[in-house]
Amino acid sequence: MDEPKITPELIAAHGMKPDEYQRLLAIIGRVPTFTELGIFSAMWNEHCSYKSSKKWLRTLPTTGPQVICGPGENAGVVDIGDGQAVVFKMESHNHPSYIEPHQGAATGVGGILRDVFTMGARPIAAMNALSFGEPSHPKTAHLVKGVVEGVGSYGNAFGVPTVGGEVRFHRSYNGNCLVNAFAAGLADADKIFYSAASGVGMPVVYLGAKTGRDGVGGATMASAEFDDTIEEKRPTVQVGDPFTEKRLLEACLELMASGAVISIQDMGAAGLTCSAVEMGDKGDLGIRLDLDRVPCRETGMTAYEMMLSESQERMLMVLKPEKEAEAKAIFDKWDLDFAIVGETIPEDRFLVLQGNTVMADLPLKALAGNAPEYDRPWIETPAAAPMEPVPHIDPVDALKALIGSPNYASKAWVWQQYDSQVMADTVRAPGLGAGVVRVHGTPKALAFTSDVTPRYVKANPFEGGKQAVAEAWRNLVACGATPLAATDNLNFGNPEKPEIMGQMVGAIKGIGAACIALELPIVSGNVSLYNETDGTGILPTPTIGAVGLLHSLDDLIAGAPKAGEIALVIGETVGHLGQSALLAEVFHREDGDAPHVDLAAEKRNGDFLLAQRHLFTAATDLSDGGLALAAFEMAEGAGIGLTLDSADTGFLFGEDQARYLVSCSFDQAEALIAAAGHAGVPAHAVGRFGGHAVRFGGSEAALAELSALYHSAFERAVG
Repeated sequence: MDEPKITPELIAAHGMKPDEYQRLLAIIGRVPTFTELGIFSAMWNEHCSYKSSKKWLRTLPTTGPQVICGPGENAGVVDIGDGQAVVFKMESHNHPSYIEPHQGAATGVGGILRDVFTMGARPIAAMNALSFGEPSHPKTAHLVKGVVEGVGSYGNAFGVPTVGGEVRFHRSYNGNCLVNAFAAGLADADKIFYSAASGVGMPVVYLGAKTGRDGVGGATMASAEFDDTIEEKRPTVQVGDPFTEKRLLEACLELMASGAVISIQDMGAAGLTCSAVEMGDKGDLGIRLDLDRVPCRETGMTAYEMMLSESQERMLMVLKPEKEAEAKAIFDKWDLDFAIVGETIPEDRFLVLQGNTVMADLPLKALAGNAPEYDRPWIETPAAAPMEPVPHIDPVDALKALIGSPNYASKAWVWQQYDSQVMADTVRAPGLGAGVVRVHGTPKALAFTSDVTPRYVKANPFEGGKQAVAEAWRNLVACGATPLAATDNLNFGNPEKPEIMGQMVGAIKGIGAACIALELPIVSGNVSLYNETDGTGILPTPTIGAVGLLHSLDDLIAGAPKAGEIALVIGETVGHLGQSALLAEVFHREDGDAPHVDLAAEKRNGDFLLAQRHLFTAATDLSDGGLALAAFEMAEGAGIGLTLDSADTGFLFGEDQARYLVSCSFDQAEALIAAAGHAGVPAHAVGRFGGHAVRFGGSEAALAELSALYHSAFERAVG
């Protein structure tokens, strides 16, 4: 087949800058074939090479006594005791989900599940963090419906509970929604599988579903801005099949137990190319592939299409040759393709053959390790201007504005479409803070949360980055879990703009500072850049997914406040309203600075809460919407009213950090305040639970009226 001529236009269409193409020529010493250009483009795009972020990602803390495997593999691995490990990661599927919401979101879930079971872990929990444009935007309702259906249909059919996440709306996402998918699994700590190939002449095996033309060039598309050609990008979105993936999971785990696997890698971004190159690179080996042996579901596929297809539910593995028959029998039993498509070779080559023609012959190490790495110029985000005064507002009216907006209304419409109870180990479903899943057959449980406040990050990337980690940490602590480790999903605009690069640098510095102070290492993650449409970027959205451990379910804090109990705030309230939910939802303003995060206070107050968990019934952290929103949600969940003693706007709606709200009896409150005094932790009674109304100072509304608003607003906004 005649391959296209390599022209400057073709190079640009592959997302490659002229200087990057010159670098390619210097490496191979000749003009590349069309297939080779595609391979380089896939390995060197932002999605696969992290060329704009690598310098800064290296500054993050990634180790700790609990860390078995940090960043660089398919997922992070953390020790949870008793010879067990939790394996987890978060990853974006933003561009595909905007183009084709259902399939984009579904294959995002499928991809992250494969990252987990590739390591030898059985998935036990999923989460997703979703960011959409304004509810009034003509595309938003369509995107919300498609994405939520896609997430639900894949996770539900595969059989993994969706236990948490977040949903937000902001005009900056009008042309570029964010779909960040998280998955966690359990494995034996001494039976983790890695992707480094080893041994010369070992068979390279293709496993799973057949290769089609879906997703060709998907990783390159995910590393570019959107413009008015967006509809033409639809063929770059993959199509998922959760039932095939479920069979692939069972076949892979059975194969791993047989001792046949030397190394294994899922085919995600850039498909066969990325998986083969990464395996060879990590094992210091070359790889030879024979494309005539690749199972295809379409006829006449070119080498270029086969190497760059992102068809789903596929794995690549290096196998012990003597176990070939046993391995094939397992995959035949599960009705999945099993094909030896190549072998490891001693030379530093990536050789791709089709027919008797060499379609690609490249130095593998240079392809993997010589991707451009940029120290992009960046400008520090200027300090926020002082905030304009906040006009007086009736506090109950302010609460109504918050709970009547889709950002702070109940998200039950979303998570009721997800099966949170499959596997029968979910202890705490979505909608109540961190999700909690029992570690089957043990007294232990794991807690999961994902957090970021993009408004904060835009105003002050350093404090916003710190806050995302601190809030995730607090969410775990508030359910009684000891925080273990985190994964990050860094969503930003175009890094070639110094102000956007400055947002990313500031946020990573903040994340790093918080992770060190809170002993919460980053063990995996993903960077998603070029989230822009027609030159306008999203709010910087560095999502933090975090995992905590409950040594026993007896440690779980999941009670509801009882009538007559005291509402008590742990931590200091100053009344910070800059960049608050109140400003955004009530006054349509985004001004002032992000709240300052005192990391020493976060650690001290959180440790105090865990130590005193026997002295209260229920707990939640205070974040968006401050005390008023948290207290309402706690009371509403228990079906009882609430009285807060003050009507002061800053006291009720301020978003000071390092704070928790707890519910306790009068005697417990006395004991808790005394213990807090000894520990140097601020603790103050602020009101009480009970009755049938919500009262803030002298202002009140019936709980039933507020509850009806809270439960109907989301569906009304996007229905």
